[in-house]
Amino acid sequence: MTNTIADVEKADVILVTGSNTTENHPVLSAFVKRAVEFKNARLIVVDPRRIKLAGFAHQWLRPNLGTDVAWINGMMHVIIKEDIYDRTFVGTRTEGFEELKKVVEKFTPEYTEEITGIPAQQIIDAARMYAGAKAGSILYCMGITQHTTGTDNVKSLANLAMVCGNLGIEGGGVNPLRGQNNVQGACDLGGLPNVFSGYQPVNSIDAIKKMEEAWGVSGLSDKVGLKVTEMLPKAYNGEFKALYIIGENPLVSDPDLNHAEKCISNLDFLVVQDIFMTETAKIADVVLPSACFAEKEGTFSNTERRVQRVRKAVEPPGQAWDDWKITCEIATRMGYPMSYENPSAIFEEIATVTPSYAGLTYDRIEDEGLHWPCPTADHPGTPILHTAQFPRGRGQFHAIDFIPPAEKADDEYPMYLTTGRVIYHYHTGTMTRKTDGLNERSSGNFVEITPDDAQKHDLKDGDMVNVASRRGDITAAVKFSDKAVEGTVFIPFHFAESAANKLTNAALDPISGIPEFKVCAVRLSKAA
Repeated sequence: MTNTIADVEKADVILVTGSNTTENHPVLSAFVKRAVEFKNARLIVVDPRRIKLAGFAHQWLRPNLGTDVAWINGMMHVIIKEDIYDRTFVGTRTEGFEELKKVVEKFTPEYTEEITGIPAQQIIDAARMYAGAKAGSILYCMGITQHTTGTDNVKSLANLAMVCGNLGIEGGGVNPLRGQNNVQGACDLGGLPNVFSGYQPVNSIDAIKKMEEAWGVSGLSDKVGLKVTEMLPKAYNGEFKALYIIGENPLVSDPDLNHAEKCISNLDFLVVQDIFMTETAKIADVVLPSACFAEKEGTFSNTERRVQRVRKAVEPPGQAWDDWKITCEIATRMGYPMSYENPSAIFEEIATVTPSYAGLTYDRIEDEGLHWPCPTADHPGTPILHTAQFPRGRGQFHAIDFIPPAEKADDEYPMYLTTGRVIYHYHTGTMTRKTDGLNERSSGNFVEITPDDAQKHDLKDGDMVNVASRRGDITAAVKFSDKAVEGTVFIPFHFAESAANKLTNAALDPISGIPEFKVCAVRLSKAA
């Protein structure tokens, strides 16, 4: 997030898109609702489903799946045409505006309506509301990123924020809501194939020299590694031989699961390190039991870039070890001795090689976390990014045209499927589905559908329905819901026994490598 969670309450207008915030981020959603109910903030929700937050919205825009670039361009068309953009910010802090202006010129409200299904007047009203704010905050989640055009979607939201001068100010910002705990921290500390910690490129000569000196080694590779979505296809064709999975359950969470299963089964060697025997761990050659969050010391970096202490509450059971101890033991046995006294010593090393963490210590974050970048020991942290300038100097507008989703509905597969979560379960259910109280609230999978669409398929609420895509099929219970919209069904992906990801499309965003979880074509039939 460019801004903080608390800062959301300082916004005049909040634009939420691709985020079922009340179910996926219930604590953060309370800040949005308080801003609307008690601080007179205006709320725009853009979502294909009538999510609960839409009930608090002053405007709910319902786009066709996979048309985010179009409605964002449509809003910018109105803002630029009506001359309600921030001329000072655009002129002094950005570049590439004329190219952007040319691309969005064709996205009239009427043209945008043809693509998105959002009525033209709603596009106009939303554009005026967002542009009219002294401070406008954009919140988004995986409904924006999990598309073949996910990178374009994110850049387009950044365009919209810059056009209106909503970066570097209180109550503004472009604020991604992370989908899993400590995803931000994992990325910060090098859990990506192309960077060292602090997003220092692995093919940078300066970064390589710095790391070699810090670690007392030579000859570090400058080769960019593989994304997870590149590994499995290479396992399928035999190029990729072994896989070490930590805290992930791809046999429920990956797209096109039938194919993913074939890829993983083709590996010569599979190691899984986790806290429970997941669906993936069950087929592993080696399972390494690890400690959970309450059983270890360390830090988490949350969605607002706040680095926070995590403290051990209970002892880990059985043979479970801290993840860092497992890593050190394996590295030592492979010929590179790794030995740390404790997590604090590891964090000290992190600070020496990671510029954005350089000013952080356990003492400084003992009682309250700090936001990176925090480059020096006397730096207070950076709650709001880009207050004076962007890392590259001027902010770069990206002129982006609309590209449709990889798969469209047709006569054979006439309905659309989108996937997501329910409030009672988390990711693949590894933890939450072992909790009786949560299972009582949400005991099994369902297919959310409108009564009208159900009637067309001779389905009643509670019936079992077969849902098929070009990649597989599952059976689950029909659920009538006022969240549903005509032509689209929603299925949560938590339930391994009827895994939604047997249906989803593995087509990838060419830049980020993220699959298109949020759009695919399906057909429905009453289960026998």
